[in-house]
Amino acid sequence: MTSTARSRRLLAASIAGVTALLLSGCADSSADSGGAGDGSVTLGFVNGANTHFHTCLQKAVEQTAKTKDAKVYSANSKQDAGTELSNIEDMISRNVDALIVQTVNVDALDGDIAKAKAAGVPIYLTSVSTDKVSDILGAAVVDLTEVGRMDADWIAKDAGSEDVTVGIVAGAPGAASDLLVGGFEKQLPSSAKVVANQPGMFNPAKAQDVAENMIQAHPDLDYAFVANEEMALAVRKAFDAAGAKKVKIVSVNGSEDGIAAVKDGRLQATVSNSALTIGETAVEQTVDLLGDKKVDKVSKVPLTLITADNVDQAPQYCPK
Repeated sequence: MTSTARSRRLLAASIAGVTALLLSGCADSSADSGGAGDGSVTLGFVNGANTHFHTCLQKAVEQTAKTKDAKVYSANSKQDAGTELSNIEDMISRNVDALIVQTVNVDALDGDIAKAKAAGVPIYLTSVSTDKVSDILGAAVVDLTEVGRMDADWIAKDAGSEDVTVGIVAGAPGAASDLLVGGFEKQLPSSAKVVANQPGMFNPAKAQDVAENMIQAHPDLDYAFVANEEMALAVRKAFDAAGAKKVKIVSVNGSEDGIAAVKDGRLQATVSNSALTIGETAVEQTVDLLGDKKVDKVSKVPLTLITADNVDQAPQYCPK
C-alpha cells in the first residue's frame, strides 16, 4: 500500500471515528470489542446474520486469521442493511487493513463498497460479488444460482416425466435467497409447478409456520425447496405432523445436521457450500492480496450435490 493511500485511509478513519463517537452506542450493539489473533494485519469481519452458516463462517474466519498472523474484529449485522453500514463505519474507525463482508442484501453492497473505498480500506466479499470487481479487493463466491439449479435438477430427475407440485420456503428477500430461488425456479422442468413461494426469513420457527400453512393449502404437495437446512428440518417436522411424510425436501448448505438428515431420509438432497471453505478462502486471499501476491481476485467455492448415494463423501462444513 502506498504512503499516500495509507494517509488518505488514516484521515478517513479519523473522521469516521469522530462520527462513531457522536452516534449513541451504535458500535456497542453490533461489534465485538475484541479481536481474534494478535497479528500485524488487522481485518474487520462484518457478518450478516446468526444462522449456523454465519456462525461457522465466523469461526472459519477467526481460526484462519490466526494461521495467517492476522487480527480480526467481528461484528454482526443481524440481517439489517443499515446495521451493516454502521458496522463497516465502525471497522473503518478501528483502522483495519481490510474488510471482509458477508452482506445481508446485495442491494446494500454499492453503499458498503463506496464507504470502504472512500476511506481507502479494501473490501473483500464472501458468498456474493459485484459487477464492479475493480472496486473490491476480491471475493469468495458461491454461485447461488447454480445451487438452486442443482436442487431443481435433482427434482427433475427424481420426478421423471410426471407432473408434480413444488413448494418453496425462501429465506430473507433481497440477498442470497433471491439468487437461490431464481436459479431453482428457472431450472425446474415444465412438468413441475410451483404452487407456493413464501419467505421463512432463515428462521426455523417462521419456516415451520410457513410449512404448516403450505401443506394445509396444498395437501398433495410432492416436493419442497427450502433455502437452508435449519429451516428445512423445521419444515420436515411440520409436514410430518400434518401426515405429509411423502413430501420430498431439497435444501442448501451441507451442514452436519443437514448431512445427517440426508443420511436418515428426512431430506432427500442438499447442496454443500462449505462455510469452512468460504472463511478460509476469504482470509487467505485477503492477506495475500494485501501483500500483493498473485492470486485469483474472485474464487468460486466448490459445490457438491449431496444425496443418499454420496452422503459419506460430504465436505466438512464447519470448523471444529
